[in-house]
Amino acid sequence: MAGTRLSSMAWRNLWRNRRRTLVTLSSIAFGVMLAVLMTGLGDRSWTDVIDLAARMGTGHVTIQHPGYLDTPSLKRTIADASALEEIALATGEVTRAVGRISGQTMLAAADKSYGAAFIAVDPAAEDAGTLSVVDAFREGRMFASSRESGIILGSKLAENLGVRMGRKVVYTMTDKQGEIVSGLARVSGIIHTGAPSLDAGLCLLPIDTVREALGYREDEATEVALFVRDHRRSEALATRLDGLVGDGADALTWRETQPELAGFISMKIGGTIVFEIVIAILVAAGIFNTMFMSVMERLREFGVLMAIGFGPRRLFGLVMWESLWMALVGIAVSAVVTAGPYWVLHARGLDFSAMVGKGGSEVAGVVIDPILHVAIFPENVVVIGLAVILATLLSGLYPAWRAGRVVPVEAIKLV
Repeated sequence: MAGTRLSSMAWRNLWRNRRRTLVTLSSIAFGVMLAVLMTGLGDRSWTDVIDLAARMGTGHVTIQHPGYLDTPSLKRTIADASALEEIALATGEVTRAVGRISGQTMLAAADKSYGAAFIAVDPAAEDAGTLSVVDAFREGRMFASSRESGIILGSKLAENLGVRMGRKVVYTMTDKQGEIVSGLARVSGIIHTGAPSLDAGLCLLPIDTVREALGYREDEATEVALFVRDHRRSEALATRLDGLVGDGADALTWRETQPELAGFISMKIGGTIVFEIVIAILVAAGIFNTMFMSVMERLREFGVLMAIGFGPRRLFGLVMWESLWMALVGIAVSAVVTAGPYWVLHARGLDFSAMVGKGGSEVAGVVIDPILHVAIFPENVVVIGLAVILATLLSGLYPAWRAGRVVPVEAIKLV
């Protein structure tokens, strides 16, 4: 009952100076709106970037030879890619699993030659959900079969080689025995991803044709790319798979296979967190000022309350209840204020095309969409809400302690 009476008194006290309360609530709402929108931009943008990076070749989790990451070589293979795909799919967390061969090759056409990265794929197993370049064809088509004698080139790579559709290209690689092998292919497609490093240095080949050239067995590959619904589950999945795939393979997350991208994202997220902490400190300072002024203006009132039987603890609790009400009302107001901007940025996005160009900017071989959308993870909403409550309660601690230290005889004399 005592707690109920204190909460009722605190609620009434909160609205005794409406203007000051509304100004404080406005600062809370503005701070929360900034935190939600900035966090939501990061959550959506980096999720899109990570998913796109996964669909550019490695997957969210990659199963490969234990030594391949340190020393990429076509000698370091996994023998039974299909069995590993089945193991991964059996976990229930993997939505797609595809075996691939990736490495470096030398391409030659007429009197020109260029080095490039290649990915050998099975066209029957791949689509835009596992390989983003499927949607990037400028000319031509995807391979009709895994044994076709075609090659798909990045647009800039084709330009550098001076080849067009249907022209012959010789690719040269080093097989498992360290011998140099070559193959002849006709250009069956030209892709344009918008990422300069990919357009100038990537080609696709049919996987079984490459297996034959390299002397691989029927189901041999250099990697199995795994895809999940939520990239945040990648680390847990990789840890689980490490215990299932045996000693001949390792399960690596996208952070390990693409450290440059992971470092960039971590840096950006860190900067956002620092900015949000600064916002939280400024909002907390405003709340502290409101609560402290409220206490100092009511010292005579507190003295009277103590004279009629209120103890220091109850006065402390009264002010802390006022802080809690401020936090709860602030969250409610914040939800109303944030809803509109959040919906607009979620549905329409924020267009930076004029600044970075229609193709977007490239980070570690991944193109960032110039139109940024907002979509915040639910757990981050909870964190922001708890942070508001914690910051408000902490801001009320000293004013509450000061209220409990009032000396009735001295306070009653105040005018």
